[in-house]
Amino acid sequence: MMASLSSSVTSRSYRSGYSASLSPVNCNKHRSLSFLSASPQGLKAHELCVRFQRKSGRSSVFMQDGALVTNSDSTESSKSSLKGLKDEVLSVLSEAAAKVGSESNGQSQSTVSITVVGASGDLAKKKIFPALFALYYEDCLPEHFTIYGYSRSKMTDVELRNMVSKTLTCRIDKRANCGEKMEEFLKRCFYHSGQYDSQEHFTELDKKLKEHEGGRISNRLFYLSIPPNIFVDAVKCASSSASSVNGWTRVIVEKPFGRDSETSAALTKSLKQYLEEDQIFRIDHYLGKELVENLSVLRFSNLIFEPLWSRQYIRNVQFIFSEDFGTEGRGGYFDHYGIIRDIMQNHLLQILALFAMETPVSLDAEDIRNEKVKVLRSMRPIQMEDVVIGQYKSHTKGGVTHPGYTDDKTVPKDSLTPTFAAAALFIDNARWDGVPFLMKAGKALHTRRAEIRVQFRHVPGNLYNRNTGCDLDKATNELVIRVQPDEAIYLKINNKVPGLGMRLDRSNLNLLYSARYSKEIPDAYERLLLDAIEGERRLFIRSDELDAAWSLFTPLLKEIEEKKRIPEYYPYGSRGPVGAHYLAAKHKVQWGDMSLDQ
Repeated sequence: MMASLSSSVTSRSYRSGYSASLSPVNCNKHRSLSFLSASPQGLKAHELCVRFQRKSGRSSVFMQDGALVTNSDSTESSKSSLKGLKDEVLSVLSEAAAKVGSESNGQSQSTVSITVVGASGDLAKKKIFPALFALYYEDCLPEHFTIYGYSRSKMTDVELRNMVSKTLTCRIDKRANCGEKMEEFLKRCFYHSGQYDSQEHFTELDKKLKEHEGGRISNRLFYLSIPPNIFVDAVKCASSSASSVNGWTRVIVEKPFGRDSETSAALTKSLKQYLEEDQIFRIDHYLGKELVENLSVLRFSNLIFEPLWSRQYIRNVQFIFSEDFGTEGRGGYFDHYGIIRDIMQNHLLQILALFAMETPVSLDAEDIRNEKVKVLRSMRPIQMEDVVIGQYKSHTKGGVTHPGYTDDKTVPKDSLTPTFAAAALFIDNARWDGVPFLMKAGKALHTRRAEIRVQFRHVPGNLYNRNTGCDLDKATNELVIRVQPDEAIYLKINNKVPGLGMRLDRSNLNLLYSARYSKEIPDAYERLLLDAIEGERRLFIRSDELDAAWSLFTPLLKEIEEKKRIPEYYPYGSRGPVGAHYLAAKHKVQWGDMSLDQ
């Protein structure tokens, strides 16, 4: 139950038109006020929250301590609003009670059917089905829903359930009824075998979906967990033979979205022959990660950061992605794309756009995506001299020999595909003119991490540099947002070491998520699947956004491939090519993850 009401902070809603409590982190917690205990039977807390938000038009955020922050502009109005707030909610409750009475046959008006196309693949088994179960466990899915697996493999419903059950975990709060919930969830999972380009097989799927929908308004979500060369065939068949006739139909498309501007535009054109733009949900799972979503909250809801978020105070920004393993038998796909397409053009560039965008008009999806597109269109063409590419080679350490990239049997022996890339990018606008944005991504490096590092400028006329001889590079402040693993936000500051002398030390103001929050952070796929079901497009990529991203990287990729640029080789498990350090030095930058006090 809500402990208190507060109007001392002005804020917009966490989701456009929804309360913050609707996030997958907290779907069924803190959703009612103390006078809501008499809610009608059958009315779930999250339904009440949505209906209330839509009815009242209020913009509110439920805080961690249970307080409700509204957009009231004065203390006087906040005091008088409590009664009105109560009346509005009770009115919603009355309407809901009447609706429950009119639906005494136990059927609600709508249902959601989720079809995982490519259900026998690794992504579906390891990510999509576990994410759907987590949403079900947290009561984030509608009361009536059905999940269908669809792929070419011959399989029964029971065999699908056995396959899926092996990847489901009771990680969520480790509550006692997890096994029970798992059984209930698996009863909602079914399977249909068919070809991805068969109208007939999708028509058969449509018949099965209708049986489960039972005459309700049918909303249908198709998740394309299949290779990109069969996207269009599957979309064509699903659209013409298995679309909803009285509700919405949405399609989630996994990356890669083409290999360059030309193939991406062709894919978009083909998809739009069968779907409207608002039906296409291009998923980049990095946008669903907790710390990436928190990026705009950190910046726009904390007064201390927004004034500093410009060329005047920021010296450089670094986006770092590293994996401590290679392709390991999965090089066939990777060799066709490489690290620039696989990581930099989508994951890191999307994070950069969120980081650098201007304040959007609202938290509406289109307003946010408009600002991201402006950033991408303002970026300077990437020059080859501002790029370093590398490829890992075999290395023996501690008596263990790790194979090189071309030692992978699925990779051609003469492959020049980069497994590492570093680049300096620039945004030619008033806020960021002259600030280098450095990206670095690689496989088979010394550690696994994904982080954003913001290095601030030196203190002008630093007294302590003159008196104590501090290293200027080490003395600058640095904000680090660690996306994974061990999610954290920390700020490096200079501090006096206790004692009679004057000696400075670098200390961290640290927010470690595992220490501050007891709940486990949900997987990015949970958040993105929930957004797709709710129709929230904020974390999905729009077609013009995709065009702008590809136009930035396509000339670079063509130059690398047409001129057969030879990558710099680096040992498996190292910190990457030496050239990356020279690139940073060229722009008077030191990689933040290379210092001893990372």
